Amino acid sequence: MTAELLEAQGLEAAYGRVQVLWGAGLSVRERETVVLLGANGAGKTTLLKVLMGLIAASAGEVRFQGQDITRLRTDRRVRLGIVYMSETSGFPGLTIAENIRIGGQFVGAAELRRRTAELYTVFPALAERRRALASSLSGGQRKMLGVAKALAAGPKLLVMDEPSAGLSPLFVKEVIHVLARFREQGLSLLIAEQNVKFLELADRVYTLDGGRIGFAGTVPQMRADDAIRRAYFGLK
Repeated sequence: MTAELLEAQGLEAAYGRVQVLWGAGLSVRERETVVLLGANGAGKTTLLKVLMGLIAASAGEVRFQGQDITRLRTDRRVRLGIVYMSETSGFPGLTIAENIRIGGQFVGAAELRRRTAELYTVFPALAERRRALASSLSGGQRKMLGVAKALAAGPKLLVMDEPSAGLSPLFVKEVIHVLARFREQGLSLLIAEQNVKFLELADRVYTLDGGRIGFAGTVPQMRADDAIRRAYFGLK
């Protein structure tokens, strides 16, 4: 049986007096893709930020490869192999090459050169414009830069917040294709989305509503549940 990579349970978090997460928990196994599905305002971003240490949990526990990381600094989590890709994807005032170098800041120079070369092969449009500012890219190209920047770190687990945000259906399909390629190489993924197209990648699914985990299971199990199917498969 595949080992657990990330385990979170009983997570609660708030912004001031407003509680956003209520006992939320999930897990991701090695070589597994998990999709966290929910509408805007469900608490997806907050949950991901708690997992990354960007927001402190008021209760609960986060473990990575068996180690308790609940109070660990974000940069230490990155060094352990958890990398976060937000909706913003990159730094617009820096070049493509500079963004990728920042993504791989904790990687040795020789290894970063190797990874960068591989990434430019996967993303030829970025290779052609590596000295251009990220702000000059289209929305879809910026998203691809965000993926490349995250992958430059050589993560064990890539945590993604709404990778479909602002993208055309064509670019959504391209992002899914790229992620499937790295998934086949053994990368674990945790993807927070409201676009059900990303279920094409999913081994397991969680739903989040009002800061609480609802459904947890496989995509076939989700489709077999009439209430869940009506609630979520209408999302675009």
